[in-house]
Amino acid sequence: MQLAKVIGTLVSTHKNEMLKGKKLLFVQPLDDRLVPFGNEMLAVDGVGAGVGDVVIILNEGGSARLITKAKSPYAPIEVCIAGIVDSIQTDDHYEVLK
Repeated sequence: MQLAKVIGTLVSTHKNEMLKGKKLLFVQPLDDRLVPFGNEMLAVDGVGAGVGDVVIILNEGGSARLITKAKSPYAPIEVCIAGIVDSIQTDDHYEVLK
């Protein structure tokens, strides 16, 4: 699991049958201070997130398929959004996001 920020949406009228009805969002990984790092990713939304939300993502296909309620264990889902973050607290940092 890691933190990410939803930075965009993707609309696809033609896609794999197992992705129909699934919302696709672009996410940017974040560190514990909400600083972007690494490459942007495309994630399947499992919780109703939107652009601007800080979210928890899973980058593991089996768990991602469970979170997004994929109808098949072979659905082409690798990254998913598993939660929307309300606040972050570390030893030296606290931030309320909602």
